[in-house]
Amino acid sequence: MAANTGQSAPDNQWLESLQEEVLEPELPIIDPHHHLWLRNGYTYLMPELAADLASGHNIVATVYAECHSMYRAQGPDEQRSLGETEFVRGQAAMSASGEFGSTRACDVMFGNVDLGLGGAVEPLLEQHIEASGGRFRGIRLSSGWHADDKIHNVADQSQLLIDPRVSEAVAVVNRLGMSLDCWLYHPQLDEVAQLADAHPDLTIILNHVGSPILGGPYRGKNDEVFQEWKAAIGRVSKRDNVFVKLGAMPIRMPSYEGDRTLPPGSQEVATAWRPWMETCIEAFGPARSMYESNFPVQKRWCSYQVCWNAFKRISAGASAAEKTDLFLGAAARAYRIENVPG
Repeated sequence: MAANTGQSAPDNQWLESLQEEVLEPELPIIDPHHHLWLRNGYTYLMPELAADLASGHNIVATVYAECHSMYRAQGPDEQRSLGETEFVRGQAAMSASGEFGSTRACDVMFGNVDLGLGGAVEPLLEQHIEASGGRFRGIRLSSGWHADDKIHNVADQSQLLIDPRVSEAVAVVNRLGMSLDCWLYHPQLDEVAQLADAHPDLTIILNHVGSPILGGPYRGKNDEVFQEWKAAIGRVSKRDNVFVKLGAMPIRMPSYEGDRTLPPGSQEVATAWRPWMETCIEAFGPARSMYESNFPVQKRWCSYQVCWNAFKRISAGASAAEKTDLFLGAAARAYRIENVPG
């Protein structure tokens, strides 16, 4: 989720009009990417998350993904994101009470700091570690940028991921034993490879299958984008320190001519996502691939129940060991989550 972007509330009545039998309900899952927020009048906090977690899948733990929630209103700019870390610690405490189900929600998190600070970022990272109560696992750098004005720029400059100041800060992140989540657009994927080469001991988690752009100047060029993206994914996957998250893809493109009165079911979702996710799994292997819900962003298009059923359909032919990696093991290793089944 981009910084400070709007988030419209999902249509819960529409989503609830489609209920599915949960596939493989006993399969343990770590959801490695979700948000919590109050945004534009839309509330998605522990009660709302807990309702989705209770929709039938065996979600044993979750990873909170930074999204500029609850930043401090006052104080130095570089310390404002400490408010989000403090907020997540409180939400995790609510989950740990057992009042919201058995899932270890917000068990760990990754946050946001200005990596443009270079080496001076170290004391700030230490403050986040302390404020999190030991849950802080890493940083996300959202560096999506494109020269075409039809594409929303998340970052205010190109090639932010390989900026020398960022590289200096990333060295500190690595030295402190933390990971780096990267969110960018598919034409920038080689920057992830460059970063991985510069910091071969750093755990890097590529978000959202590398975010292929299917709109703007790429509209109507899905096949061309797929081939360009696939080649870049192959190059990035050769770096053994890079994991990939599988999720946050479009389901129904604007050209969709089917019935929109019902939300998509898991068969439709799996069909839309399969080529992209199977490509990533083949390239990275199940041991470095993890399914992600990206809720509540994804909730605008499908339910939590349907989302995870779709992932299970995509991996229906996988072995038991491969499923363990895809749904739990890769996330546990990347984020150093302990004492989970599977």
